[in-house]
Amino acid sequence: MPEYPTSIGTSDADSITLLGHDVASELMGKVSFGELAFWLTALRRPTPGELAVFEAVLVALADHGFTPSAIAARLTLTGAPESLQGALAAGLLGGGSRYLGVTEDCGRFLAEALATAAPSGPLPSDDAGWDELARSAVTAQRAAGKYVPGLGHPIHKNGDPRTPVIFRIAGDAGLLGPHLRLFAAVGRVHPEILGRTLPLNGAGVCGAALADLGFPPDLLRGFALLARTAGLLGHLAEEMRTPVGESIYRETDDAVRYIPPASA
Repeated sequence: MPEYPTSIGTSDADSITLLGHDVASELMGKVSFGELAFWLTALRRPTPGELAVFEAVLVALADHGFTPSAIAARLTLTGAPESLQGALAAGLLGGGSRYLGVTEDCGRFLAEALATAAPSGPLPSDDAGWDELARSAVTAQRAAGKYVPGLGHPIHKNGDPRTPVIFRIAGDAGLLGPHLRLFAAVGRVHPEILGRTLPLNGAGVCGAALADLGFPPDLLRGFALLARTAGLLGHLAEEMRTPVGESIYRETDDAVRYIPPASA
């Protein structure tokens, strides 16, 4: 028989074991959900500072109002009120390049820029050095015809209120690492390259902070989805109490103007 090894969890008739600890006697009431999520992914317990940054990221990404993901979840519940899991999944499935995916995209952009710089010597030791690295990364991104992840926000055009808080919490915890330092430098130098000033958005700074906690880029979107799950569950609970999905559907249907195809 083949074996399928796991270090996450197991159970028997009398106990449940998670990460090598008994769930009932060692974890329940003693470990927060945020700490457990970090631990499950990193296979190590976070330090108090790491936990503060990690949980701040989860709070920052939990909800942003009637975004497409929230509307998708509410409308799915309208059509299938018996399927809470389907409504929750519908909201999460839209986590892509425009919403939620920026966390991963920014972390990857910064990690690749740092990897490119690493072979040429040590990382910068002052703002001037970080600015030079940021100029190279932003210039290369523009030359490739790609946007710079983490720059700009459709609502917070004068500054995302989450961004300085993440920087402050990471700084207080001594966790202002290379990804956050490079991201800050991107904020300083991009106007001279792009010809306009854009805010460093919350999704981007969350990606930088998670990368500085040691998580690889491929995992970062998962944390954004983990956080947004709480927000979506809140929207669905509100939809059950005071439904608006039917009104959204009716208003959309009333606004539709049918145009026969030219080939008809």
